[in-house]
Amino acid sequence: MNIYNSFKPRFVPEKPFLLSSKLDVTYSYMDIDQKSGSIASYLTNLGLKEGDRLMAQMEKTPETILLYLACLRSGIVYIPLNTSYLTEEIKFFVNDAEPSLIVTDREREKTFELLIEKKKVLTIESLIESTSKPENQEKSFLTKEMSDSSIAVMLYTSGTTGNPKGAMISHGNLLSNVISLTKIWKWEKNDVLLHSLPIYHVHGLFVGLHMPLFNSSAIIYLDKFSASQVVSLLPKATVFMGVPTYYVRMLREESLNSAICNNMRCFISGSAPLLEKTFNEFKKRTGFEIVERYGMTETGMNTSNPLSGEKKIGTVGLPLEGTQVRIRNKEGHIAKDNETGELEIKGRNVFGGYWRKERQTDEDFTADGFFMTGDLAKVDEDKYVTIIGRKKDLIISGGLNVYPKEVESVIDSLPGVKESAVIGLPHFEFGEKVCGIVITEKGKQLSEAEILRKLKSILANFKIPKEIYFMKELPRNSMGKVKKKFLREKFG
Repeated sequence: MNIYNSFKPRFVPEKPFLLSSKLDVTYSYMDIDQKSGSIASYLTNLGLKEGDRLMAQMEKTPETILLYLACLRSGIVYIPLNTSYLTEEIKFFVNDAEPSLIVTDREREKTFELLIEKKKVLTIESLIESTSKPENQEKSFLTKEMSDSSIAVMLYTSGTTGNPKGAMISHGNLLSNVISLTKIWKWEKNDVLLHSLPIYHVHGLFVGLHMPLFNSSAIIYLDKFSASQVVSLLPKATVFMGVPTYYVRMLREESLNSAICNNMRCFISGSAPLLEKTFNEFKKRTGFEIVERYGMTETGMNTSNPLSGEKKIGTVGLPLEGTQVRIRNKEGHIAKDNETGELEIKGRNVFGGYWRKERQTDEDFTADGFFMTGDLAKVDEDKYVTIIGRKKDLIISGGLNVYPKEVESVIDSLPGVKESAVIGLPHFEFGEKVCGIVITEKGKQLSEAEILRKLKSILANFKIPKEIYFMKELPRNSMGKVKKKFLREKFG
C-alpha cells in the first residue's frame, strides 16, 4: 500500500486544499494531485528510484508539500531537516543518510554544495520552475504500490543523548495514525485547519497535513506562527494545532475570547507538556478545553484526551485505537495503576527501527515487540496516561528518585511563578542535587529563600531544590520543549 493511494480516493478535485493567510486559494486538490505527479515523474527521470533518500531543508512554503507528496508517490524516502540546523549539523545528516538528492532553497544551496557533489543539490525554486514547463507536466503519474512496511519518511531524533538517529517511518505507520486520529478527533470533511506549525516534525508534517488530506479538508497555511495572526484567523477555521508556547502567546492577545472562537471545533496541543494554568486560563477566555495528546518521532501519536468526554488535566489522555501501552516499574515488572515506570508502546503506528542502527533498535524493543519510549509515565484506573518526564531526566539524589515534573508542578503553582524547569546537577555527597530554574511573571519579584520556604511546606525534603536560579525565559527547541541539556551545561 501507499498512503497517497489512501488519500486520493477521498479528494474532492475542485475543493481548496491550501489557502493563504488572506484566504486566497493556493492549490486545489486537483492541483496538488497533478503537480505532485509532475514532480514525482521528474525525480524518477533524474534516476531516483524506490528506497532512495531525498533530503530537504527549506523554509515552509506550499511547494514543500508538493515535494513531500511526490516522494510518497514515487517511493522515495523523504528526510526533512529542521531549518535551524547549521553546517556542522547538516554535515552529520548528509554523511549518515547518504541522500541521492538534496532539495533546498537558494539561500542554503552553497552550504550543501560544500558537503556533497553539486549535481546532487537541487533548489526547490528550480524544481518547481522545471516541472511547470509543459514538457515536464505529468497529469497521470501512476503512484507506486508499496508494502505496508515500506519506508516513507526518515525523521531524525533530537539527539539529546548522543548523535541523532534516523527513525524509519513506514507507509503503514502513517496510515494507522491518521485513521485512529480521525476517529478520536471526529475529523470532518468541512473542517478547516489553521496550520502554523513547522513541517519538518511529526506534529506539523504528519498530523497537520495527513488529517486534512485523508478527509479532503482545507488548510489555512501560514509560513510561521504569529499569535496575532492566528487569533485573527480563528473565525475562518475550525481546528487549530499548536505547542503549549503558542497557547501562552495567544492568551496575551486581548482579542482572544469566546466570540472569536465561535466557528472553532477543536484546539489541540502536543510536543511538550501543557501547564494546568494555561489549560484553565484558555478555557476561561474561550470556553474551549485544549485537547492534549502525546506522540514521539518513532511512533507518531500514541494517546489523546477525547474530543467529547472527560479531559483529565495533566494527562495526555487515552491510548489511540490499535495502540497498546503499559508501564514497566524499576524492578522490571508491569506496573500497577498509578505506579510510575517506563512507558512501553506497541501498535501499527510504531516505527520499524533506526537507520543503520540494528543494535540500537534491538535494545529499544522488548522481546514481545513493545517499544521502550524512555518516557516515565503512569496509567490510572481509567487508563488515562500521565507523562512524568524523560527517564534520562530522572534525578537520583542520595539514592532517592526525584521526578522533575512533580517538583516543577509545585513550583509552577506558586504565586508569581510563570514557569519552571527542574534539573539534576553533580553533587559530591548526594551524586546529584535537585536544582530549579524559575521564570517569574512580569512585574513579580521572588527570592530563592522565599521559594524554598514555600516548597518545604509541600514537598519531602529530598525533593527540595538545593539551589534556585532565575532566567528571563526557558530555552526551548522549535517544538517548545525545554532544552534541559543546555540548562545542565549552563548551571553545572
